[in-house]
Amino acid sequence: MPQLKLESSNQPMSKSLAAEFEVLANSLTSGDANNSQLLIPKLAERIAKSFNVKPDEVAILAISEKWRHLYFLVPQALRNVGHVPLSSTSALAARTVRDSRSEIINNFSIVRHASVFEGVKADSLTASAIQRIISAPILADGKVIGVIQISRKAETIAEAGPEFTSEDLGKLLAICKPLGKLIGHVAPD
Repeated sequence: MPQLKLESSNQPMSKSLAAEFEVLANSLTSGDANNSQLLIPKLAERIAKSFNVKPDEVAILAISEKWRHLYFLVPQALRNVGHVPLSSTSALAARTVRDSRSEIINNFSIVRHASVFEGVKADSLTASAIQRIISAPILADGKVIGVIQISRKAETIAEAGPEFTSEDLGKLLAICKPLGKLIGHVAPD
């Protein structure tokens, strides 16, 4: 079996990373992938780098149809902490699934939201609150199978870095379809 390798590239993220994810998804489809469970954290690191955020500021959640909740694929420190009920009225990730709609919120710290996962303490997690966030549905075959969120954490909104833009959202949406194919292979319900 060929070894899957994430390429390092200076091409625009929306084209090169999306194309790279597509190649990886096709590789998984043809049964060529080794250690597919290790793939998602590596992809999250690439996404973090391309958005200039810390690795723990990328969250990828998958839907469990059986249990009707979202569970974390990354950050890995949140994998065994809990889940997000799809019925939650205060969780942005659950709303992203229900509405199948992406969102940019550049003042997230003042918006009513479920903050239980922000309080989790782990060496690999930034202790600060989420100040800015982009949330987008991950689709496979036209169906929402997960959510990807990119955040900027800091003590204050002024320290959080630049606001997310519609260009950032476009870059994120470009990787959602190939990411959906990948998640369908590595995180079966």
